[in-house]
Amino acid sequence: MSLSENIKDFGLDLGYSKVGITTADSFPSYIEDLKGRYDMYAWYIEGPSQPIKGADPRSVMPSAKSIIVVVYDYSKESFPEKLVGKIGRLYQARCSLTPRSRINGARRQLMREFLENKGCEVAQRLVVPDRLSGARAGIVTYGKNTFTFADGIGSFILMTAFIVDAELDYDEPTMGEECPPKCMACIDACPTGALYEPLKMNPLRCITYNCFMTQDGLPAGTTSYIPPDIRDKMGSWIHGCDICQEVCPRNQKRLKAKLPPNEFLVKVAEDFELIKLLNLTNEFYAKTVQPLMYNYIREKKYFQRNAAIALGNTGDPEFIPDLARAMMDSEELVRGYAAWALGKIGGGRAMEILEVSLARETSELARKEIEAALAVA
Repeated sequence: MSLSENIKDFGLDLGYSKVGITTADSFPSYIEDLKGRYDMYAWYIEGPSQPIKGADPRSVMPSAKSIIVVVYDYSKESFPEKLVGKIGRLYQARCSLTPRSRINGARRQLMREFLENKGCEVAQRLVVPDRLSGARAGIVTYGKNTFTFADGIGSFILMTAFIVDAELDYDEPTMGEECPPKCMACIDACPTGALYEPLKMNPLRCITYNCFMTQDGLPAGTTSYIPPDIRDKMGSWIHGCDICQEVCPRNQKRLKAKLPPNEFLVKVAEDFELIKLLNLTNEFYAKTVQPLMYNYIREKKYFQRNAAIALGNTGDPEFIPDLARAMMDSEELVRGYAAWALGKIGGGRAMEILEVSLARETSELARKEIEAALAVA
């Protein structure tokens, strides 16, 4: 058995659904595209992932010869109705940026150790364009929503790439976009207009980006501010968004399939409530939030902000007492977005809470949000 066959068999044995291999050649069109849309992608280009370097693997690892790409199918089990529409399926599946101490991180580490035991040098902390790598390795095709689709699965997949110094057997690329010719379902469904044409997305308008990349102190001047027109369209999403994948015809077979439940998710869902996320306790964070949403957000105030937006978007006066409590939170960010939510819900009681809050507020950020909310409440 060749090393390439051995690698593929081991990957499948670990639970990956597909394994493909391509060259470690650079991705010049990807580099050009990122640079050409720098205003949209500055936060990513200047961030720790360093995608420009990763798109030219040999510039970082001169010995690189091959990229091994594995596909993990995270939609083999059903997702609790209580969490769908709030937490993206990828994050419910606990497979993105997973530490080695958890099953999906351990699977990735086992693959790396296998390659090293076979005599391969494996690149450390080199982030290549996974979707392009997967298409060039022949295991996925593209959709107009910019996601990649694995045959027989759909787009609810996670790809991981391993860059090695071994010359391997390379698979035929499948670089095409295979959506129905006239289908624009994903673009039409995107509430913020982030998908502005086939295969083109402005991440700054994406709900997922605004859920967790809007944090103070991130690269390229990124802040915690979410524009009001985006807030209005975030619905109940507090960590990720699946809308453009949910409407895709290529995903319908899997979405409509009768799948077994994931008992851990069922247990987590029992205790999940947006009001508990808004007025976040250490216990609720440790028991319910951190096990699912550990990968991008480190500070609790961002979860609380997202919960405030989601509660405001319900328009339900039932949540006014909880938002009033949040107006007493020690974090100005939480108070500011709770004010926005009160303004969104509106009514006399919300107006009264906002006026009282404004009289005692000392934060400029929160005062601006309260004043804007009073103007519309």
